[in-house]
Amino acid sequence: MNSAMDEINLMRQAQRQHQHHLMVRGMGEEIDLEIGPGDDPSFSGADLVAVASGHHDNVVPTDEHKTLLIPCSGAVDGHAQPPAPQPPLPHGEEHDGILRLPSAHTKKKKKVVKKWREEWADTYKWAYVAVHDNTPRIFCSVCKEYGRKHRRNPYGNEGSRNMQMSALEEHNNSLLHKEALRLQMASKEKLQPPEIERPVYVKALSKTAASILESVLRRDPYEAEFIQSIQEVVHSLEPVLVKNTQYVQILERLLEPERCFIFRVPWIDDRGEAHVNRGFRVQFSQALGPCRGGLRFHPSMSLSVAKFLAFEHTLKNALSLYKLGGAAGGSDFDPKGKSDNEIMRFCQSFMDELYRYLGPDQDFPAEDIGVGPREMGYLFGQYRCLSGHFQGNFTGPKIFWSGSSFRTEATGYGLVFFARLLLAEMNKELKGLRCVISGSGKIAMHVLEKLLSCGAIPVTVSDSKGYLVDEDGFDYMKYSLLRDIKAQQKSLKEYLKSYPHAKYIDDAKPWSEQCDVAFPCASHNEIDQGEAVAIIKSGCRVLIECSNMPCTVQAVDILRKAKVLVAPAKATAAGGVAFGELELNPEFNLMQLSVEDFENKIQDAIKQTYERSIKAAQDYGIMKENPESLVHGANICAFHNIAQAMTDQGCV
Repeated sequence: MNSAMDEINLMRQAQRQHQHHLMVRGMGEEIDLEIGPGDDPSFSGADLVAVASGHHDNVVPTDEHKTLLIPCSGAVDGHAQPPAPQPPLPHGEEHDGILRLPSAHTKKKKKVVKKWREEWADTYKWAYVAVHDNTPRIFCSVCKEYGRKHRRNPYGNEGSRNMQMSALEEHNNSLLHKEALRLQMASKEKLQPPEIERPVYVKALSKTAASILESVLRRDPYEAEFIQSIQEVVHSLEPVLVKNTQYVQILERLLEPERCFIFRVPWIDDRGEAHVNRGFRVQFSQALGPCRGGLRFHPSMSLSVAKFLAFEHTLKNALSLYKLGGAAGGSDFDPKGKSDNEIMRFCQSFMDELYRYLGPDQDFPAEDIGVGPREMGYLFGQYRCLSGHFQGNFTGPKIFWSGSSFRTEATGYGLVFFARLLLAEMNKELKGLRCVISGSGKIAMHVLEKLLSCGAIPVTVSDSKGYLVDEDGFDYMKYSLLRDIKAQQKSLKEYLKSYPHAKYIDDAKPWSEQCDVAFPCASHNEIDQGEAVAIIKSGCRVLIECSNMPCTVQAVDILRKAKVLVAPAKATAAGGVAFGELELNPEFNLMQLSVEDFENKIQDAIKQTYERSIKAAQDYGIMKENPESLVHGANICAFHNIAQAMTDQGCV
């Protein structure tokens, strides 16, 4: 029995039963693309599936016969049945189970035969047939739409299957279909909660502390960065919760941000094309005062990152003497490769929404990754126009909108001063020690500068494409060259033109280089388990966290087991935090600081933060010799300050 007879039998059976049957076509099989809804009953309900099959000899009528094929046999379960007897007709003849009628009884129609195209196979996997307005249509199974008809149909009539498939192909390449497909895949992924990275010590938490962490995991299972940031804090506060049970409810309230804002940021590029990004601002806590925190423009920005940064700023500000709340925000906009006009238009659109939540008694934005003096100037200009008044405390009192240059210097210098303080406790000095730095932004450059003045030997800096290593160490001339390269937004490879003995390692991080002290200044989670092992093998004994949460929880666990002293960013950033808060003091406008006074204030803030952290740890039985004492002490001290304010203010 040939394939033509099989197909005719299937068609007849479908007509009898009026049910959905599966039509299986083989690759390379000739099919009639002009069959309409009245000619092919199976077309109205058939799922189209493309499968590979062998060659079939098809019987196709030629134009000379001008006849219509009428099925005269049925099929059951896909198997051909013997032809049923047919009564003889006066003006026809029967041959091979097919009755050919004269063309006078039907409307003449040109037959169009075309090979099944292999590129349609993927399209048919997403297609199904349904009746719409009494007409069979081929629908997209993702967004339940069928392709629009072409005004010009190169293959046949307006209702042809080929035309509909061609339109469906167009539809599958449309933004509507792609967005529907993305949402469908996202919904499937949500069925299985992602695995959240958990450190080993979570299992050893007390029942109360573990229940607090589990409640956050249930509430925000997809916010990995935020969950990671609170794990260490919950672990540090375990003895506090055991000793003072009234703090349990306070911690539960603290771990939920007071306000989270998510908004659309549309902007126009230089070619006149429209783009849209997403903006964030999280005001985590105002228990101690108005919020203060950075704005970050980076593709990795998300609500989870904004919440983690805001939580970190809340604890940093609570640890200092000057009481402020914590906030953070930004956008997934990437300023790299954008013109000044494009960045200006984006910043203005960003501030069109954000200005509602800023103010001298509410929120002070500051600089972060991707946001420098240029961006802050554009943001402040739009804020001034929208608010109708000039507020000098937008980020700083003297350089009102662009932020004080002293503040970034204070942060970078404070990191080096903190390292020198820790080394002094170990009866060591910073002079002559090899130091590895990641990143090459403002803070990293100030760290490198202060290391040179302290007599240390910084040997690396890095960017997003790799890292630069100079075994002889950087000096002031090399530092000046690096600063010029970054100011011109060039690659660190430009350094090799002046110092060819140096090396630039592509797609790598500097943690395998031999060093005594490490300064991770790039971004969060830049050090994972493998890089933590490399740091230990390099001989590093002290790691100063410069960026927020630079190590994964597994990396921190590995470093602590190897007795590497890790100084937390909450404490090491005390210099920048203290100086930034001094800027908000109106009396500070009249102060003229010398270089010595400036550095003395930073060192005083660093020393006070260190002493308060160590004392808080000792109050709960964590001795100074414990490598985790500084981390636990900083978290405990910051929490105590916030908890006292929340207790005084009641449940708000």
